[in-house]
Amino acid sequence: MASFFGHGVLGYTLTKVIDNKNLKWLLLAAIVSAILPDFDVISFKLGIPYAHPLGHRGLTHSILFAFVWAILLMFTLGRENKKTWFFVIFFSTVSHGILDAMTTGGRGIGFFIPFNNDRFFFPFQVIKVSPLGIKKFLSEWGIQVILSEIKYILLPCLIILLFLYVFKKVK
Repeated sequence: MASFFGHGVLGYTLTKVIDNKNLKWLLLAAIVSAILPDFDVISFKLGIPYAHPLGHRGLTHSILFAFVWAILLMFTLGRENKKTWFFVIFFSTVSHGILDAMTTGGRGIGFFIPFNNDRFFFPFQVIKVSPLGIKKFLSEWGIQVILSEIKYILLPCLIILLFLYVFKKVK
């Protein structure tokens, strides 16, 4: 998986791209939604095998999960801006699986669970897979993860945000 930093940065960027009205609750919900799929690591504690649809990188990383989660938040929190809430939350949540499919480890992403239990990676796996656990993250491995995320997530997001800022100033 990419780290929660990388996922959060992408959720922030997607919010600014889709809605730059500075809705602070939408921004917070997008960041949380971009990180949320990794709460499936609890499956390890519950004895659920990795390859099971409810295992790590399974159902919570699927397109269906992102859709249902976006609908739920759209109706509960996005009272006035339903379409905006749906798109920001959907793309922030689905971005999690997309980033994880670009990592160098794991067993793939269950994009189509529950309809298809196969796991997928993209042909370009350039983001170093993040270790599970804070202790392992504070190591040489964790530094490699952060450096790869700076290159493949943070810098592209900063370029997009800079472009949006400049474009807004020019208008």
